[in-house]
Amino acid sequence: MTGELVQYEVDGGVAILTLNNPPANAYSYEMMRALDEAVLRARFDDAVHVLVLTGAGDRFFCAGADIAMLSRAQPSFKYNFCLHANETLLRLEHTPKLCIAMINGHCVGGGLEIALAADLRLAPRGAAFKIGLPEVALGVLPGTGGTQRLARLVGKSRAIELMARGTNLGVQEALEAGLLTELVDTSSRPFREMVLEYARSFCPPARASLAVGRIKRAVQTGWEIPLESGLALERELQQQLFLSEDAREGLTAYLEKRSPRFSGR
Repeated sequence: MTGELVQYEVDGGVAILTLNNPPANAYSYEMMRALDEAVLRARFDDAVHVLVLTGAGDRFFCAGADIAMLSRAQPSFKYNFCLHANETLLRLEHTPKLCIAMINGHCVGGGLEIALAADLRLAPRGAAFKIGLPEVALGVLPGTGGTQRLARLVGKSRAIELMARGTNLGVQEALEAGLLTELVDTSSRPFREMVLEYARSFCPPARASLAVGRIKRAVQTGWEIPLESGLALERELQQQLFLSEDAREGLTAYLEKRSPRFSGR
C-alpha cells in the first residue's frame, strides 16, 4: 500500500483515501485515475458509509497538479487531463456518501479544488499551513473546478477577488471566508483520530447513513437546477428512504420512545 498514489483503507465504516506523492502530494493523471478508482471502490462497498480524503505526511494535503508534468505535456493532453479531473471530482460529488476533506497540510491550487469537491472540510485549529487558489501567478486559472465551486461556496465577488489576487489564507481566515467547515482543537488528541471520530458520527448504528447520503445528493444536485426540479428530486430520494430498513427502524424507535439502531440499509 505504501507505494500507491492513492492509499485506500477502511476503518469502522469510514473509507480513508490518502493522496500519496511526497513531498507535496501533487497529482498527475495517474493519481487522478487512482482517486477515481478509489471513489468507485468506496461507492460500491456497502460497509463504507463515509469517505475521508487526506494527504500523506503532515506538511501537504495536496499542492495541486504536477507543474513539471504540465510544462512538458502537449496542449491536447492538458485538456484531457483537466477533463478527467473534472469527471473524477464530479464522481466524488455524485457518490451518495458523505465525503470529508481532512486537510492536514498546505492545500493550494488543485489541492483545494479537490477539497472543494468534498462535502465538509476540516483543518486543525492554529495550523500554520496555507489554503488558496494561486494559479493566477502561473498565468492560468483554477482549472479543476475552482472557479465554479469557490464561487458557489463564498459568492461571486469574494471568489473573484481571492482567485484574481491568488490569495493563500491561513486556516482561521479560510474558516471565516467559508472555505473550511470547522477547525478542530488538537490539543488533547491527534487530528486524524478526531476527524475519524467525527466521520463515524455519521455512521450506523447511531446515524442513518443512507439518509445522510441522500441529503448530500439532494443538495449537491439540487443547487444546480430550478426549485421545482429540486423538489421533485427531493421527493424521489425521500421515497427511496421510505423503502429502507433504516426508515422503518427510525419511525418505529420514535413511536417506542427508544434510540434507533440504524443498519445503513
